[in-house]
Amino acid sequence: MNFIISGKNIDVTDGLKSAVQDKLGKLERYFTPETEIVVTLSVEKERQKIEVTIPMKGSIIRSEQVSNDMYVSIDLVEEVIERQLRRYKKKIIDKQKESGNLQQAYMDKDYDEEEDVKIIRTKKFGIKPMYPEDACVQMELLGHNFFVFCNAETDEVNVVYKRKGNTYGLIEPEF
Repeated sequence: MNFIISGKNIDVTDGLKSAVQDKLGKLERYFTPETEIVVTLSVEKERQKIEVTIPMKGSIIRSEQVSNDMYVSIDLVEEVIERQLRRYKKKIIDKQKESGNLQQAYMDKDYDEEEDVKIIRTKKFGIKPMYPEDACVQMELLGHNFFVFCNAETDEVNVVYKRKGNTYGLIEPEF
């Protein structure tokens, strides 16, 4: 595996590089040797954040973890990536797709049925037409990270969501 490690507002020391490579190196059994793992370490006030992105054929395995200690964040991110890999493997096997960057030995093992996605709650609510800006205000009032609404301009269901840096995004359907 090829690690691409960078830092934002932090000096990436040899100790941090070593910790990332040791912890994420445990994932080596899943990937082919040419797999690239992009790691970004960042610090914002007391928040120590690690972002890991692994481009896969037709998909991306990605996780970001935040804690008060960078080494704790590194430990947390490895567990999440491993869980995502099991889901990705199940998806590949279920749809009989090409495995891409995953090793054949990993693909041949049986996967655990416990990792199924389970919906534990369903909500229903009326969607009234509104403009994206109004939807952002409504989202803020509710204290949510996203808000589903009917766009008054296009008459389609859209989603607004909160992005990093207190900015907003808009998701529109494409047919």
